[in-house]
Amino acid sequence: MWHLTSQKLGGSALGIQRMLGLGSYQTAWTWLHKMRRAMVRPDRDRLSGDVEVDETFVGGAAQGGKRGRGAELKTIVVIGVEVYTPKGFGRVRMKRIPDASGASLVPFVRNVVEPGSTVLTDAWKGYSALRTHDYNHLATNISSSGDPAHVVMPGVHRIAALLKRWLLGTHQGATSDKHLDYYLDEYVFRFNRRKSKARGLLFYRLLQQAVAVDPVTYRAIVGPEMPGIHKS
Repeated sequence: MWHLTSQKLGGSALGIQRMLGLGSYQTAWTWLHKMRRAMVRPDRDRLSGDVEVDETFVGGAAQGGKRGRGAELKTIVVIGVEVYTPKGFGRVRMKRIPDASGASLVPFVRNVVEPGSTVLTDAWKGYSALRTHDYNHLATNISSSGDPAHVVMPGVHRIAALLKRWLLGTHQGATSDKHLDYYLDEYVFRFNRRKSKARGLLFYRLLQQAVAVDPVTYRAIVGPEMPGIHKS
């Protein structure tokens, strides 16, 4: 736990194996996934205030098509991030979803954003039902706004870029769709504590949360896909 939290960008299974002299890569990989499951506090607070929400694609090369389509080689990840005025970001939440429909996007928002908050999205129809769930929904048609997407919605685009850089840098892009949610959990854990003055505080928090979550076996970790998600 100390090694994982003391590394600014996280640790890899190969690094854990080498550091501890483990004979099995599988053991190191399993330990890391056990720790990633402890990085989500069961009763964590929801995002609040002004929250940007948008999707990004993680994985293989993009293909053409309309938004929410043409992503056969990619995994869709939806991002929610608190944005401050005049600038700055607060906490973030992420989750992989099977598609960009309202049936996937609205439950994510309801799960991670406090009712009464202002949810900022583009004009994608998948978000249109948010107004019926006690949110102040502000949708911007980016194509007619005159500004590029990263200017209209700087929060989610910044987080998406940092996430992809982290996956490629720390994990060399070797994260499978099946386990992507847990890598997202690790990134969120680190990002939301980026202002901690001491790395030891991350260690303490992980240790504290590890005793609050249920144990998980290797068989459960390598179990079936998340319902609705299919690997390419």
